[in-house]
Amino acid sequence: MKNLSIDIETYSDTDLAKAGVYRYAESPAFAILLFGVSIDGGPVRVYDLACGEALPAELVDALVSRDVLKWAYNASFERICLSRWLCKTHPGSFRRGTAGAYLAPESWRCTRVWGATLGLPLSLKNLGAVLHAGVQKMTEGQALIHYFCKPCRKTAATPLRHLPSDAPEKWALFKTYNARDVEAEQAIQQKLANFPVPAALWEEYALDQEINDRGIAIDRTLVTQAIALEARARAALMGRLKALTHLENPNSVPQLKTWLANHGLPLAHLDKKAVGEALKPQPPSKRDQQTHGAKASMRSLAPLRLEGREAAGDFPSGSSPMGASGRVRTVLALHQELAKSSVKKYQAMASAVCADGRARGMFQFYGATRTGRWSGRLIQMQNLRRNSLPDLAEARALVREGNFAALELLYDSVPEVLSQLVRTAFVPRKGCKFIVADFSAIEARVLSYLAGETWRQNVFAENGDIYCAAAARMFGVPVEKHGKNRALRQKGKIAELALGYGGSVGALKAMGALGMGLQEGELLPLVDAWREANPHIVAYWWAVDRAVKLAVQQHRANNVGNLRFACRSGFLFITLPSGRKLAYARPRLGTNRFGGTSVTYEGLGLTKTWERLESYGPKFVENIVQATSRDILMHAMQTLRHARICAHVHDELLLECGNDASVADICESMSQTPPWLPGLPLRADGYACPFYQKD
Repeated sequence: MKNLSIDIETYSDTDLAKAGVYRYAESPAFAILLFGVSIDGGPVRVYDLACGEALPAELVDALVSRDVLKWAYNASFERICLSRWLCKTHPGSFRRGTAGAYLAPESWRCTRVWGATLGLPLSLKNLGAVLHAGVQKMTEGQALIHYFCKPCRKTAATPLRHLPSDAPEKWALFKTYNARDVEAEQAIQQKLANFPVPAALWEEYALDQEINDRGIAIDRTLVTQAIALEARARAALMGRLKALTHLENPNSVPQLKTWLANHGLPLAHLDKKAVGEALKPQPPSKRDQQTHGAKASMRSLAPLRLEGREAAGDFPSGSSPMGASGRVRTVLALHQELAKSSVKKYQAMASAVCADGRARGMFQFYGATRTGRWSGRLIQMQNLRRNSLPDLAEARALVREGNFAALELLYDSVPEVLSQLVRTAFVPRKGCKFIVADFSAIEARVLSYLAGETWRQNVFAENGDIYCAAAARMFGVPVEKHGKNRALRQKGKIAELALGYGGSVGALKAMGALGMGLQEGELLPLVDAWREANPHIVAYWWAVDRAVKLAVQQHRANNVGNLRFACRSGFLFITLPSGRKLAYARPRLGTNRFGGTSVTYEGLGLTKTWERLESYGPKFVENIVQATSRDILMHAMQTLRHARICAHVHDELLLECGNDASVADICESMSQTPPWLPGLPLRADGYACPFYQKD
């Protein structure tokens, strides 16, 4: 027995989508209902555990053995569920195969990861369809899962859950469905057999699973109090909005839009951008200045607190101390406050945290199929709000106490405080501290290195300010952050952030150039100046573009620097410096909207549907740089494997360390250049903290 192909069907009273598999499987109600398995490619056998059938001893031994490979689609689900089940039913055997509380991940293989390495869909159904696999997932599955795997509604006439005896015909079909999933996975593996996953990538997967198994501690007191405080703040804001608008539900967009239009401010949208524009201070008119003096200038304010008759809504339109415009602006400001609420993050933490106080399973390996980067799951640590409160610890203490009165007294907005404290809900275990370390300008460094833009590499090697250096290069004058020509640094910064991957005026606008004070007429000259200052990067874009087209059109493998481009068996492969390959399915040449030649391939579009996508040199360079940056982060994770990595976010590592651990040592280890990028100037900066925060 060398390989098992496994699929299980389970029951739990915990919501899998909200809680994740770790919390799901630790519920006392959790049970494995069906265990479908193929041994060494043989026929599929379904073990009906719900009806009392037992797994043979040799299968149990194989599950805990590190010498038998276990294959499954989304294998982390099977591994965690079987860990909990074996711990209850076969504790002696389970202890032989554990890595802590869960089965060791080294002997597990994930078919979903295999497909993702080729840029293919992440769902079993869609992957089978795209590959035209001979065996497809049964369409009846979702209804059967809903019937047998989830609790029923708790009414007098309905039991807590459906049992096999409640619907024997459905149960028989469910067993067929379970077997079909194993067969569908095997069919996919046969389709992918010509593109095996390198052993090094499975080692990365094992490390990813180790970090997911470890998890990160949640301050449950902070989370509980934050949810309660947000409810109080929300009720207060709604009360003030109702008093001002007399609407039944002022949080209803249609109702509020109608009210605003009736009060002289028709808005097509009420999103953050539209409301922000409406709240921008307007200079008082000349007539206002003459007639009302200082009173008119109050119209440019967006007060968040009202007192007396204004708060009660007693003033008719136009007769309040601020007039109608003041009331409208106040309503908009209060609406904006409601939108700031971060309670969903706290609720996600409360749903996902396990019995030991740690949240697990927050990172999906190869979740971004075009680059191999991780995707966030459950709490989504990739989009946490940055904190800027100067008294972060004090505000945090007030929230943990549930001191709503003090928060209202000391801060303009309770929702804003709660939003800024989300990150601080992640805490180290007792007796430890967090060390947060991240790479400095990692993508800019990688792009400069790959393209051979020497002047930029020198700036990084000397720990210079790339924004100042870029501005100096663009405008031909010295630029210092707090000295000579310092105003030009902002232009250098926005150019660096927006233009590295072929972006032009639109990219500058998307990055917020106009909001930073740049004028429309400055944007195109800024693009030209940046490109003239970085000729090797511009040349690199088009060298990659030519290499891709040569590989696709003529099926000729060719190199650009330390990259290799080749087409094989319906895929375009780009081999990165690390040896890892990016894959693009069914590439071909086409004509773009400008009449030029472009490369298209099949992939998931913005609508999450499988479609033909268009790309060109700079976009491929973006994929290459981000993928290489990902590989550098993985190299750092492997270097620091002993240091209890709890989380990773983009180019940042979060480590749970003893109090004697050194920030300098962690940063030095993280800054070690991988052997496959000799001469790349890396730098990591870090800090220690008692809870997760941005320094």
